[in-house]
Amino acid sequence: MRALVVRGRGATPAVEEVRLPAPGPGELRIRIRAAGLCHSDLAMVHGTLTPGYPLVLGHEATGVVVEIGPGTALPVGTPVVLNWAPACRDCWHCRHGEPWLCVANGAASVPRGETADGEPMQVTLGLGALAEEVVVPERAAVPVPAGLPPAQAALLGCAVLTGTGAVRNTARVAAGESVAVIGLGGVGLAVLTAARRAGAAPILAVDVVAAKRELALAAGATDFLPADDALSREIRARTDGRGVDHAFECVGRAATIRAAWRATRRGGAVTVVGMGGRDDLLSLSAMEIFHSARTLRSSVYGSTDPDREVPELAAALAAGDLDLAPLVSGTVTLAEAPAALDRLARGEGARWVVTFPD
Repeated sequence: MRALVVRGRGATPAVEEVRLPAPGPGELRIRIRAAGLCHSDLAMVHGTLTPGYPLVLGHEATGVVVEIGPGTALPVGTPVVLNWAPACRDCWHCRHGEPWLCVANGAASVPRGETADGEPMQVTLGLGALAEEVVVPERAAVPVPAGLPPAQAALLGCAVLTGTGAVRNTARVAAGESVAVIGLGGVGLAVLTAARRAGAAPILAVDVVAAKRELALAAGATDFLPADDALSREIRARTDGRGVDHAFECVGRAATIRAAWRATRRGGAVTVVGMGGRDDLLSLSAMEIFHSARTLRSSVYGSTDPDREVPELAAALAAGDLDLAPLVSGTVTLAEAPAALDRLARGEGARWVVTFPD
């Protein structure tokens, strides 16, 4: 089967033939129908995260079960969305209602299968979903209704779940509260969509790429602002001089976290959704932390339980209550995925999705 493989840090990803093992006890083989290209994949390529190589990229996907190992419950033919952080349900965090912090997760990659020349390979976040097929634990596959548009359903497992959860679970945005979203990739646009569904107003979208204005408005923003030195002043001008109730940082950089902090009112909350680098340090003075009374927190995987929330989002998508079309910038083939990753790195579009023939 074919997969998108990167051979080392900074190397150019390429489509290669690879071999996966047969499903073992409690495992499934899933034929991928669509897989999103995410900034986390770029982090694997560039070394912001530290996976093993050679590495099959991809962790955001939908597909159908085509083979089952011993002791599995999902039948062949079941449509699923992949979950890159399946909870063990037994560790301290899982037992205390925090499955998104499960100790069984956290590895950038795990060993699975081999390249065509017999070299052991790794798969991203236990999935390696930018491939024609994957072999995964059953708990990493969440059943969803048949007939969902594949390019949109693929996003449920990462961008949409993360963005929706950040609004609904971490920040708990209420109707009428003001929101700013800094960084309009797939996750940032999902935050906009969730903020609109929550009844927030105004919803201010911020990005360095002016061309994302129309994407932001389609996803739910009431206004678009450029990410420049006047940002804090512009946001305060739209919120009676206070700043927003909630700022969501969806980039993962100290500079944009600081911008979100400055854009938030006294007593408001900054939610960091973007994943940054270890050496990118944020500085806040002890006085401003005390005086501002702001809350600064992160949202890991949207503080979600995917086993419960992916089916809810899938049902909303199936019913037409959730429109994810604005998040999909376009679909590409697996052969076109390296070029699409380059476009993602340049800030073009939101989510490019690789689709596979049935």
